[in-house]
Amino acid sequence: MQEQTQDQVPIGRKSTDCAPKVTVVSPEQYGDDGEVLNLQRSRTVSLSLSLRSPQDIVAVASAVDIDTEQYTRFTLTRKVVITCILAFCALLSPVSSTMILSAIPEVAADYNTSGDMIGVSNALYLLSMGFSACFWGPMSSVFGRRWVNIASAVQFCAFNIGTALAPNLGAYFVFRILTSFQGTGLLIVGNSCLADIYEPTARATALGWFALGTIVGPAFGPFIGGVIVTFHSWRVIFWVQASLGGLATVLLLCFLPETIPRTKLGTLQAIPNLTCRVAKMASWISPWRVVVLLFSYPNLLITGLASSALIWNMYSILTAIRYVLNPRFDLTSPMQSGLFYIAPGCGYLAGSPFGGRLADSMVKKWIGKRGGERIAEDRLRSCYIWLGVVLPVSIILYGWSVQAEFGGIGLPVITLFVQGAVQWLCFPSLNTYALDVMQSHGLSAEVVASNYMVRYFFAALGSAVCLPAINGIGVGWFSTISSLFLVFGAVGVWATIMWGPSWRNRVDARKDRRGAEKARKRAEARGAEMGP
Repeated sequence: MQEQTQDQVPIGRKSTDCAPKVTVVSPEQYGDDGEVLNLQRSRTVSLSLSLRSPQDIVAVASAVDIDTEQYTRFTLTRKVVITCILAFCALLSPVSSTMILSAIPEVAADYNTSGDMIGVSNALYLLSMGFSACFWGPMSSVFGRRWVNIASAVQFCAFNIGTALAPNLGAYFVFRILTSFQGTGLLIVGNSCLADIYEPTARATALGWFALGTIVGPAFGPFIGGVIVTFHSWRVIFWVQASLGGLATVLLLCFLPETIPRTKLGTLQAIPNLTCRVAKMASWISPWRVVVLLFSYPNLLITGLASSALIWNMYSILTAIRYVLNPRFDLTSPMQSGLFYIAPGCGYLAGSPFGGRLADSMVKKWIGKRGGERIAEDRLRSCYIWLGVVLPVSIILYGWSVQAEFGGIGLPVITLFVQGAVQWLCFPSLNTYALDVMQSHGLSAEVVASNYMVRYFFAALGSAVCLPAINGIGVGWFSTISSLFLVFGAVGVWATIMWGPSWRNRVDARKDRRGAEKARKRAEARGAEMGP
C-alpha cells in the first residue's frame, strides 16, 4: 500500500502549511497531541479517513496487528541487566533526599542555623523533584531515553560535589535543589525505559524491582548517613552520593541501549516549515503539557493523589523518626536512631517480590475473565484494600504507641516494618498503571512525569509540616490524619477501577471533537488561501 502524499499545491504557489505529509498509521502509532509515534511494525487491513488532529489529516488503519516486535528486541538477560542498572540509578535521588536526615543537627551547627532551616532545604529538594518531573518526561520522548539518563547522572554527580564543598548556607541550598532537579530524570526516564521493553503482562514485576531503589533508598539512607556522621564529617555523605552518581554514569554509558523505538525528532523532518518545526519542538518539551495532562484526565489525578498519600506517609514518618523516637527511647547518637530506619527498609525488601507479581497476576486474571480483553484499571484491584485498610491501621498503631508510650520498642518497629511491606504491595500497581493507561496515546513518559510531580509535591509538604504538626498536636493525631489521607486515596482508586475507562473515553471523545473542528477550520483556511 503506497503512502499518501501531502495536499497538492497549485503550480507557482509555495506551501507554508505546518502539517507534515499524510501517512498511513495505526491507532497505536498516533499520539494524543497529533504526532505519529512511528512504532516499529503495524499491518493495515482497511482504511478510513480520520480528522483527529488540528495539524494532520491522517488515514488510520481500522484494524492492526499488536506490535510485538517492540518487546522482543532484547533478550531476557539483556532486559534483566537493563532493569538492574536502572534500579540502581533510581536509588540515587531518593537516597539523597533522606541520607542527610540523621545529620541535620550537625549541618545546622556547621552553618550556624536551626534544624528547621535544614529541614526546609530538604522540603525544597523534594519540591524540586516534583517540578523537574515536568521537564524530563517530555524531553526523553523527544531526545531519547539513553542520553537523557546519562545527562541526569553526570549532573547529579557534579552537583553533589558542589554540595560537599558548599561554603555557606545559601550555596548549600542552591546545590541541593540543583541535585534534586537532575536526579529526578533517572526516575522518570527509567520507568519509561522499562515500558519500552516489557509487555504489559510482565511490566509490573520489572517495575517492582526498579522502584525498589526509590523506596529502599529513603529507608536505608538515614541509617547510612547516621553511620557516616557518627565517625566523619557530614560532607562525606555528599562525596558518597557523588561517587554513586559517577558509577551510575559509567554503567549507563556502557550498558544502557536506546530503548524507545523511535524518538519524536524523526517526525520533525515531515514538517517543511522551520518556524513550525521550532513551535512543534517547543510544544513537545513544554512542562505545561504534563500539567495539562494531569488535570485533563480524572483517573490520572486521582491515582496521582493515591501515590501522593503513600509518599506523604513515607516522608513524614522518616523525617520525624529522630525527633520522635530519640526522646521516647532515650537514644543519644545518630547511629542509634538510624537503626529505626532499617525496619521500614526491611519491609520494603520483604514486599518487593510480591507487589509487582500481584499486580501482573491481577491483570492476567481479568484478561481471562473478559475473554482476552485487557483494561488498564484492572491492575489497581491488587492494591486498594492494602492502601485503604491495612496501611492506615498500622500507621495509627505506630503514632499512638509512641505518643501514649505503650507496646515498648517492639510495636513501633513492627508497625514500621508492616508499613514498608504494604507500601510495596501498592506502589508497583500504581506505577505501572501510569505507564499502561496512556501508552496507546504515546504519552507514557508524560503520565509518569505528572504522577511524580504531584507525589513529590506532597512529599515536600509532608517533610516540611510533620515536625511543626507533631509538636503542635502530637504524633498520634498526626498519624491519624495521615491515615485518613490514605483512606481517601483508596476510595479514589476504587472509583477509578469502576469508572476510569468511561472517564478516559469521554475525555478522548471531547478531544477528538475539538481536533476535528480545528482541522476543519484549518482545511477551510487552506482552501481560501489557495483560491479557486
